[in-house]
Amino acid sequence: MNAIADPRAFPDPALAPLPEREIFSIALACLAASTGDEARSLELDLQTRLRRRVEGGGDLAGLVANAPSVDAARQVWRQLDELSVTRDPEAGLAARVFAIPLVIVAGKEGERVDGVLPGTLRDPGKFAEILRAHDALRGNRNFALAGSLVHADALDVARLPELLLWQRLPESAAENAQTGLRTLTPAAIHVAAGRESVHLRFLVGTALARSDADLFGDARVGAWGVPFTQELGRALGAGGVAVLALPRAPQRPLPAVAAGRAAQREVSAQVFASNAIRRIRGAVGEPVAVISAHRAADVPGGGELRLSLSSVFAPRDAEGYRCPLGPLDRASDVAAMLIELLRDCRVADVRVLSGVHPDRDAATGGRLLFKPETIPPGATPLH
Repeated sequence: MNAIADPRAFPDPALAPLPEREIFSIALACLAASTGDEARSLELDLQTRLRRRVEGGGDLAGLVANAPSVDAARQVWRQLDELSVTRDPEAGLAARVFAIPLVIVAGKEGERVDGVLPGTLRDPGKFAEILRAHDALRGNRNFALAGSLVHADALDVARLPELLLWQRLPESAAENAQTGLRTLTPAAIHVAAGRESVHLRFLVGTALARSDADLFGDARVGAWGVPFTQELGRALGAGGVAVLALPRAPQRPLPAVAAGRAAQREVSAQVFASNAIRRIRGAVGEPVAVISAHRAADVPGGGELRLSLSSVFAPRDAEGYRCPLGPLDRASDVAAMLIELLRDCRVADVRVLSGVHPDRDAATGGRLLFKPETIPPGATPLH
């Protein structure tokens, strides 16, 4: 399959303020380096500049969001994440902040009253014990979990200076890091009656370990996953709300946020596709899927992919799903995820369109969703 178009308009780096322009220039040079030694030298320079920006209170989220390309954004993001990694074996013990992404599918079928799931866990120690029992942190047992379930924004790049501060505490690392965790604001989950919804929260913890220990090298969910999921269901399920909480592996905060957002998008697409395909098959037969790239001014970055499901036997109807593209997202990766999902759902007719398309249908003013009979002549199917 040829790559789907990226609908975003990336900022011109020449128009950025000088400090940002220099950072983007070094990031792009890292990507173009011809030797490993050249790349490492440029990365050290980039890390030095980013460390100064962190210590000076600069806008980190804007730096990533305004990068001139996805590759540049990823390079800056990687080096920001590297600032939280200490590999000096002489540094002794250090507090290591980590986060567990939780993709929470919640529904209240047949109810007229919305529900609310708590943003806190009454006994976070139960979850810590499950992790210890299955060596989830590569054998480390000296860690604790906060009781708050928090939004991604609480751990993303804008909060990196605070996260680093919690780890730079020599004699009283564990005590001070736990003080930092207590400042995390819990985020309750609101569940609309009569439908399923997919939410993302994070369970945050601190481990006391050697500064060069690799506690988070395994991105898989191990044997701890099943008991952890069951305990989450018991802790969160209330008021007639059905809950399925799907954890991902513990990671440093920035990788945890990236993994959590990708997992939420994938699970959201699964919920949409399974429900829509079931309805279409039950009513009129096999669906046709169309994936297309659109400008969208109401999403960060200004672009998204859309999945439309319809049937030739119901030409007036189509069900659509929107996939906004974040600064670190490659459009081709998101399209590949959607195609794989449709294959798993046994949808035989999947069309991926070339070109970038508008947000709205000029005739109706509604969101533009393509059906096979409405694909414009210039939008060549790529798949």
